[in-house]
Amino acid sequence: MKNTNLFIGLAFLLIIFSCSNEKVIEINNPVDNITLTSKIMTPEVLWSFGRVSEVDISPDQSTLIVGVSFYNVEENKGNRELFTMPINGGEPTNITNTKTGEYSALWRPDGKKIGFLSAQSGEMQMWEMNPDGSNRIQISKIEGGLNGFKYAPDQTKIVFIKDVKLDKSVVDLHPDLPKAEARIETDLMYRHWDRWHDYTYSHIFVADYNGISLSNSIDIMEGERFDSPMKPFGGLEHINWSPDSKELAYTCKKMNGKEFTLSTNSAIYIYNLESKETKSITDGMMGYDVSPVYSPDGKMIAWESMERDGYESDQNRLYILNFESGEKKDYTADFDQDVHGISWTEDSKSIYFTSDYLAKFQIYNLNLESRAIKQITKGKHNFRSAQPFGDKLLGTKQSMTKPTEIFAVNPETGEETQLSFINKNLHDQLTYGDVEERWIKTTDNKDMLVWVIYPPNFDPNKKYPALLYCQGGPHGSVSQFYSYRWNFQMMAANDYIIVAPNRRGVPSFGKDWNDQISGDYGGQNMKDYFSAIDAVAKEPYVDENNIGAVGASYGGFSVFWLAGNHDGRFDAFISHDGIFNFEAMYLETEEMFFVNWDIGGPYWDKSNKKTYDNSPHKFVDKWDTPIMVVHGEKDYRIAYTQGMSAYNAAQLMDIPSKYLHFPNENHWVLKPQNGILWQREFFSWLDQWLKDEPASTESEK
Repeated sequence: MKNTNLFIGLAFLLIIFSCSNEKVIEINNPVDNITLTSKIMTPEVLWSFGRVSEVDISPDQSTLIVGVSFYNVEENKGNRELFTMPINGGEPTNITNTKTGEYSALWRPDGKKIGFLSAQSGEMQMWEMNPDGSNRIQISKIEGGLNGFKYAPDQTKIVFIKDVKLDKSVVDLHPDLPKAEARIETDLMYRHWDRWHDYTYSHIFVADYNGISLSNSIDIMEGERFDSPMKPFGGLEHINWSPDSKELAYTCKKMNGKEFTLSTNSAIYIYNLESKETKSITDGMMGYDVSPVYSPDGKMIAWESMERDGYESDQNRLYILNFESGEKKDYTADFDQDVHGISWTEDSKSIYFTSDYLAKFQIYNLNLESRAIKQITKGKHNFRSAQPFGDKLLGTKQSMTKPTEIFAVNPETGEETQLSFINKNLHDQLTYGDVEERWIKTTDNKDMLVWVIYPPNFDPNKKYPALLYCQGGPHGSVSQFYSYRWNFQMMAANDYIIVAPNRRGVPSFGKDWNDQISGDYGGQNMKDYFSAIDAVAKEPYVDENNIGAVGASYGGFSVFWLAGNHDGRFDAFISHDGIFNFEAMYLETEEMFFVNWDIGGPYWDKSNKKTYDNSPHKFVDKWDTPIMVVHGEKDYRIAYTQGMSAYNAAQLMDIPSKYLHFPNENHWVLKPQNGILWQREFFSWLDQWLKDEPASTESEK
């Protein structure tokens, strides 16, 4: 792919990231130093954006601490910096400027220090510094390092998480064979997401804290072969202090092996620091229960809850337990949407959260007394968090056009004020395509939201090739997300019309729409894809003879299925980490509850014959279209042999095909150079088959 978007000052940027001294970055925000020579998005530009996350408000509600990751393509790695900025907006100040990176920054309850994680000492440990970044002091010296921490509200203790080895490896069992390279397994869950079980478990520790060091640490899960936070994606949101610092609430699925892989039944536990007793508050609740948050007055606790065991994408409800009455209530029983990111108001009378509605994440408020739920924000965006401060809300927001930045929101009017502008310099230099919200009728006469993204400088008198984007999940809406791989503006910048349907099986359109796909892989949702692309292909500016279909995960499965059932609609395919063979997938994946729920169970159960007969590999004899297959070898959700099998089938069928294999990537492509390579090969393949003048795979210098 031709790269005409060059960086003036890029060499300088690489140099300042490459120095070996601790203080290495001499500019406040590296993005401010980039000058482009083209207004069109390229992979190199995409990897130059600062990635904002982990925002924390100072106790006096005057200052924000913000984490921003920047990536160095030459070194093939990222570095995380910490910024402070006034809570009402203003110039952010980089207070770290180090090569080692700082993570999980939190204000100390008294506001006099900022705590953070750093591997400066060789292991990840807890450090503190002054709010201006001076006087960095290592607080923890935990053997093996720690993975996260939180201050107790009274500042006398710290909760932290670290891995504890409880199981024996082959070398432990056979110490006279120290170079033996093998595993011995007698149960399931020996690997999860992208790593083999390393004989350790994530445990919660409580330690005394005196402002200088930690002491008297206690493992509150001692001897338990369970993880908290829950793997693979759980974080410190799974663990929270009570306001009086006397209790900890945490999330855990206290199962292992075969039982663990068949169930989603996690629970909320409360540990009392004085009695050292642990109790569950979710007995009888059978689905995922996660992320407990105490009310500021300590009288209640709220959490996110799913109802059905085994269904990982069930409706995410908001449950509250009143400690005084013992009553547990679902406060979203009449709210046909998911709840994410619970945040209490200071008076403990209401809760703010985000929810996906019609493929856009908005901020909502729950009034506990009336149980009324009010939508606060509107617009074409995704709010990813909401936290009250004073008479406003602090939120992080993104869209298909812009990555995450920080906003203040008026809770009465929904009016937004942008506070951070980490990527403003790049945005000011780029031209973006329009994003259109279009509603299309499906084959069963339902209304389906389809995003249509147009190339920058779109000319309605020209004809453009089009791409059908097939969403993964399968239960994830095509919302206003900003992806650093499946980036719609990047696709459009390569002169494609992007068609992105919210087909059956995605949330934010009601429970029935979300649930329909389970047990119907290759069914109505594929008809939804056809409805979307057929409608847009009729537009005069779409080249109906040059249409591709692309997707990852369930989207990759969709591409494999479409390849054998598309009736000549498509001229090129790209499938990333897709399911090719249901029978193999059933026994290769790690979380069995997923395939049991969505595919219906094992292939030896004849009642599932309809589902297994819809496996993409059953339609290979109808393949006739060029296809590119991408897979990561560390993807244990959908094993790379699925992609390899599909590619081999295409080769044996003499179908023009290409296989892109990443030995050290998982279900996603996370390393900078791999990410850029992915983009180049992606568009090179599409251009080869969908354009008269295919682009080069090499970046012009």
